[in-house]
Amino acid sequence: MKHRRIPGARLKDLSSTKLIPNILTLLGLCAGITAVRFALHGQWEAAVAAIGVAGLLDVLDGGMARLLSAGSEFGAELDSLADLVSFGVAPALVLYLWSMQDAATLGWALALLFCVCCALRLARFNTGLDADDAPPWAERYFTGVPAPAGAGLVLLPMVLSFEFPDAAFGHVALNAVVIVAVSVLMVGRAPTYSLKGIRVPSKLVVPVMVLVGLLAGFVVGAPWLTAAAIGLLYILSLPASYISYRRLVRAAEKAEADQMAPADKSPD
Repeated sequence: MKHRRIPGARLKDLSSTKLIPNILTLLGLCAGITAVRFALHGQWEAAVAAIGVAGLLDVLDGGMARLLSAGSEFGAELDSLADLVSFGVAPALVLYLWSMQDAATLGWALALLFCVCCALRLARFNTGLDADDAPPWAERYFTGVPAPAGAGLVLLPMVLSFEFPDAAFGHVALNAVVIVAVSVLMVGRAPTYSLKGIRVPSKLVVPVMVLVGLLAGFVVGAPWLTAAAIGLLYILSLPASYISYRRLVRAAEKAEADQMAPADKSPD
């Protein structure tokens, strides 16, 4: 019996340049899966590095999509699935194989918790549940910690253990607390800074480029210490992002109240 093919929507023909964002997304997905392979062989530094490469490619694919005007529903769905694997499944499995398997069922449950929270975070972002009636300045913030940042934070004890092998960063209790805390931050509603919303003033372009060059030098010379410092700086930015967001909210509420107030009052 022959099966009839049901006609459906097809991808439109695209130029090779507009495929670049999707190619970068697939490379990021491959990097995330490769991190699991490294972990299975006990190559922990290579596993974390592969997740870091996936994070870099995630930044590049979004930027290239905006630069080339190559955004599409297909690309958005592909990016979401790749992020779930690279920043949800891969870090959870790497941590489980490195430390959390010593906690048996509890360790696996915490690994599942991180994956679930990552999936919920991505689903909420993709459906735009937090974008309803949002003011223009809200694009400078995410709601909750984004998935790539969550992957970096949850791997922070592991990164520190590479630099300080004699410390107890691999202890199950420490990693359990970190997993729960990062999972809550991802699904929480606390505002966090978005790199896409940052505008660099023209007079600061050259200093920023110099800082990028210095950062590259530190990454080459002391990669794990640099990665740990970036993670700690991000943690310190969380209270600052909340304070600045609340300040903008109060300013917007005050402006709205002033606008609704009568323009002038008649004398008694």
